Amino acid sequence: MSDKSLTLSPRQTADFELLANGGFAPLKGFMGSDDWKSAVENMTLADGQEVWPIPVVLATAVDAAEGDVVELSADNGKALGRIRVSEVFERDVKREAEMVYRTTDEAHPGVEATYGEGNRCLAGEIEADDSPDHEEAFMRRYFTPEQSRKEFADRGWKRIVAFQTRNPIHRAHEYLTKAALEVCDGLFLHPLIGETKKGDIPADVRMKCYEVLMENYYPNDRVVLGVNPAAMRYAGPREAVFHAVVRRNYGATHFIVGRDHAGVGDYYGTYDAQAIFDDVDIGKLGIRPLMFEHTFWCYKCEGLGSHKTCPHTPEDRLFLSGTKVREMLENGEEPPHEFTRHEVASILIDAYKDL
Repeated sequence: MSDKSLTLSPRQTADFELLANGGFAPLKGFMGSDDWKSAVENMTLADGQEVWPIPVVLATAVDAAEGDVVELSADNGKALGRIRVSEVFERDVKREAEMVYRTTDEAHPGVEATYGEGNRCLAGEIEADDSPDHEEAFMRRYFTPEQSRKEFADRGWKRIVAFQTRNPIHRAHEYLTKAALEVCDGLFLHPLIGETKKGDIPADVRMKCYEVLMENYYPNDRVVLGVNPAAMRYAGPREAVFHAVVRRNYGATHFIVGRDHAGVGDYYGTYDAQAIFDDVDIGKLGIRPLMFEHTFWCYKCEGLGSHKTCPHTPEDRLFLSGTKVREMLENGEEPPHEFTRHEVASILIDAYKDL
């Protein structure tokens, strides 16, 4: 037992879990300076062979030096394991913000979190004795990468498309996941349940939405609903690639990238998260992105579509902003069925009464 200890932040706790369960493979611990620099500058690990767009570091002021063992606890105090410190280094948080988030604006939640953690980092492999706690609603849907790969194999799936979300699934999301499912053997709905920013729908509420959709609108033999314990970084394009890497590790062969993936505010262009894959070696990435344009309900088409499939004018299409939807839900108003399923709207209206 080491006499040095550290209680991790919620994001660091999530990172520890994904390092331990293989979600962040090939990483076996928190990055050193060479991997940090390469991830920031080149979107790869230091070997140049592994695509890695966002650093995973353990930033802390704890008094530890190379060779020390530091006991690690989750943000709720639960003992998780330890890190064997191989390096202590200073990172340039401003450079990281510029390259990873494309902004140094502290109003950006990812930049704010990075600056708040500080420069000083401990690197080294981790040893995991336990996993962070999750609510029972999540544990019923919990897969490690090894378990999800086995689940897909047991189902005989060879082409598995993964869908990342931190929001409830509305009709547009349902449309594109089903479009992707038309060309794949199975769909892996893999919502993120780690730390998100203020204003995002809580993960337990979202889980109810996912489950009611699974029950009523998806074929059970073609869809697996899992949970991703990661925290959001809101890094837009870089995080789209990061999310793809994680889903590759969970066994997916394809990954849906839609409009403003992992975006926040107006920091990224609508399709920047798709364009970044042009700069990525897909062979090294090990998973193929499936690009989808913004989808909407068209009253003339009498269905969902996109600019690729619908010839009509904006006046014929239903557009609801996130702000407008939240206002309706807060007022107990159900958004139109063309936008969201009744079952999902009911769950969200009930949840907004308690928020």
